[in-house]
Amino acid sequence: MITITLLRVLFGFIIACLVAGAVTVAFVVPPADIANLPAEAQPERLANAGVLALLAATHSAIFAFPFAMLANGIGEMWHVRSWLYYAVVGLLIGAGGFVAYYANEVVGQPSIFNSYALTSFLTTGTLAGLAYWLVAGRRAGGKRADAPPPAAAPPSAAEPAAQTA
Repeated sequence: MITITLLRVLFGFIIACLVAGAVTVAFVVPPADIANLPAEAQPERLANAGVLALLAATHSAIFAFPFAMLANGIGEMWHVRSWLYYAVVGLLIGAGGFVAYYANEVVGQPSIFNSYALTSFLTTGTLAGLAYWLVAGRRAGGKRADAPPPAAAPPSAAEPAAQTA
């Protein structure tokens, strides 16, 4: 049972990181820009965007892993299945990534501190959190102890009902 839970959490994290990479690239290379390219240039640009998305996903995974595993562990332990919990956790991890980039800026270089970058980080985190919830978070904690047992099937017409005297 614990192995299945760990695999579910790991798979959910991988999917969340892939979503984060794709959303990050969508902020850098908007899909409308690719759509407006000539047809012969689109496959190459899409391939480049795909590679960039995988690189961004790896970068997201490296940063988010400890925070996401802590939040996912809490979610599993407390059976948190709410999409809102995972969206807020993703938003907070995205905000943490923005703060980490801002804190490591070199004085005199262009700053990341602008609304577009902040929107990108927060949107990426939120969508990654929702992706995790879709794949793994909505089944957090396994079967609930307070869940009602499955209802017994009603007797069929072929089975006579028990008669009382």
